[in-house]
Amino acid sequence: MYALSSVPIAALPCSRLLQPPLKPSACFQTFFNRRHLITTLLSVFTPSFIDFTLPCSSDLVAEARGLFQMPPVRLVNRYFLVRAGESEFDSFGIINTNPVAKTSVDSGLSEEGKKQTVKAAFKLKEMGACENGCWIWPSITQRAYQAAEIIASVNGVNRSYIVPEYSFLDARGLGAYEGKRLDSMSEVYASDTISSIFKPPPTDDGTPNESVSDVFVRVTQLMSILETQYSGDTIIIVSPDSDNLTVLQAGLIGLDLRRHHDLSFAPGEVRFVDIRSIPSYKQPPSAVYKCLNPPNCN
Repeated sequence: MYALSSVPIAALPCSRLLQPPLKPSACFQTFFNRRHLITTLLSVFTPSFIDFTLPCSSDLVAEARGLFQMPPVRLVNRYFLVRAGESEFDSFGIINTNPVAKTSVDSGLSEEGKKQTVKAAFKLKEMGACENGCWIWPSITQRAYQAAEIIASVNGVNRSYIVPEYSFLDARGLGAYEGKRLDSMSEVYASDTISSIFKPPPTDDGTPNESVSDVFVRVTQLMSILETQYSGDTIIIVSPDSDNLTVLQAGLIGLDLRRHHDLSFAPGEVRFVDIRSIPSYKQPPSAVYKCLNPPNCN
């Protein structure tokens, strides 16, 4: 047996490790040259299937689908946006956005809301949303999750394809407007048209007070997850309120976020993510609404 040199392999320059073995001199023909031995060991213990070359930077960028930006150059999935039907609180004409109550029975669908959601489910079936399978992503808010179950039932979707979203699809938090009449929402939307960073007045009951830009961040995070997790799939996004969907749609098609409310969703309304899916009476003048770097639309 012959001992190897005490010089560690890692300390040897690559040129020495990769250099072909020298022909042994005549006086040592019966022994391995140390360099020959090291080279032989490397060839034996390095699996041939391992490729140590790194992809070029352009390849890495091309594969980085998680870096989602609005408006997107393209979408790898197709999307349907659904607002859940009327909730019990809606039927009372009361604003309810506190996430603490989002799983309560009072946040569930009213009788009218159930009818609206059934119509939405059949509308999706008519549009062929789930003909080749689909994923349903509802807010964990009671009315949105109930709507997802109805949609799944009508469209023959297994419940395992319902994926509850725990925070990114919460109803927009309206702060001090919590508990007020629904018609006071007009004040919020009037402020939205002035600035996308306007926040409703805060409150001390735990209800967040979110600006349009805050909602934009949430729905962009959601889209980043969906565009990374799936490819070539159909996804139905079910929101408990309109603002999540109007801000999302405005971002996706490059419209000014300050005018998001002009794209408002009625309870139970369904839209395919396409500029042509915006009702004609809500079509915005492009010169006023174009926004290529949301939420900076000034």
